[in-house]
Parts: sequence; C-alpha cells; structure tokens
Amino acid sequence: MDLSTLNNFKGHSLPLAEQIAERINQLIIDQRLTENDKLPTEFELMEILNVGRSTVREALKILVARNVLEIKRGKGTFVTKNPGINEDPLGFAYMQDKIKLAQELIEVRTHIEPWTAYLAAQRATEADIKELCGYCDRVVDLSLLGKAHQDVDKAFHECVAHCTHNRVICNLTPIIIYSVQVFSDISESTLRRKTNISHRQICDCICSHDPEGASNAVMAHLDANRNYWEELWRGI
Repeated sequence: MDLSTLNNFKGHSLPLAEQIAERINQLIIDQRLTENDKLPTEFELMEILNVGRSTVREALKILVARNVLEIKRGKGTFVTKNPGINEDPLGFAYMQDKIKLAQELIEVRTHIEPWTAYLAAQRATEADIKELCGYCDRVVDLSLLGKAHQDVDKAFHECVAHCTHNRVICNLTPIIIYSVQVFSDISESTLRRKTNISHRQICDCICSHDPEGASNAVMAHLDANRNYWEELWRGI
C-alpha cells in the first residue's frame, strides 16, 4: 500500500468534521494564508467543500481548538499568528513541581537561547532592531513602575527569535515563553531587576551586531537564574 492510498484510507476512517478540518487546513497551506489572513465565509466553504453548514462549523471549531484559526465576531475567521502552536505545546502546566520545572527549563534554555541571540545579532535588520529596542524599553519601563509587563516580555523574546529569520527557532519560542512565565511567577523583585539589566545588555549586543556579546549576555542571564534556583532548591 503506497502512502497516498494509506492517507486516503486514514482520512475516510475519520469523522466527517475531522476530514473537513484537514481539507480547510490544506486550503490554508495551498493558498499560503498567514497571520490575520481571512478565510472564506461559512457559505463559501460549504460550496468549496460540498458539505453542510453544521459540518463546516464543527470543522472550524476543531481548527480553533488547535490554534490554527481565530473567530472574530462580526469580522470572520482568520489564521492565527502561529498556526497549530499553542502557548504550552509540551504540557508544562500539568507538571506540579514548578521549581524543578524551572530548573529543567533553564538547562534547555542554556542550549537554545545563546545560539538564538548569536544568530539574531548576525541577522537582525534595521526594522528588527527598531522593534526589539521598543519592546526592551517597554519591559524595563513597566517593570520599574511595578506594572504588569509579562505580555511585553513575551513579545521581546518572540522578537529576538524573529531576528534570527529562522522559522524553526520561532516555533520553539513557546518553550522559552513558558519558562519566562514560570520564572516570573516565582522569582523575587531583586532578581527581576537583574533580568531587566540583562534584557538591556542582550538588546544592545543584538543591535550592535555583536554575536559573541549577545550569546555571552544570555549565558550570564541564565547563569544568574540557575544560581537562584539552586539556592531556592537547597532551601527547600
């Protein structure tokens, strides 16, 4: 049995709504739809796919649950920013020991983030640099004012990944983002201030196209985090 036959057999074994969800997903790929691109209306999809409205709606719900689509009331259905990737792709939220999880995430980040910063410093465009500096300024300003800055911090890390112009690295970013969130929930204000300094150092090195400096700034930041977790771990 060849691959196409196997795929056809597999597709026919799925419920109709699942099959239609796969066809809509393929339509997104074939038409090269990206973030904020609008899908055809429900009635247009009914004609394209030759199925009823209830099936189309169920298929759309499936793709919304998979973070492929977003329904905006009164506007229509749109492709999400990172189709198919949710904020916690590896299920970290279900790991009960958050301190141990933070330690383990830092171990992984030690191998990913310095290299990411290195590439970002090599490849960042002038537009990238302007955007990165904007996020860095906002993170520091909000933090100093004691205001919530998690969303901007998330955008900063996403922007560093984007500066690499490597799609695989960009798709790994949710792992980093979740680690930052765990860190933010547990860490003390003193360490958060050090984090703001690290953000500035990382940003400055990327903006000056200094790959080694960017990589070293990330490693120094992660080393400080690791030392904090080790002290916290010993105190338990």
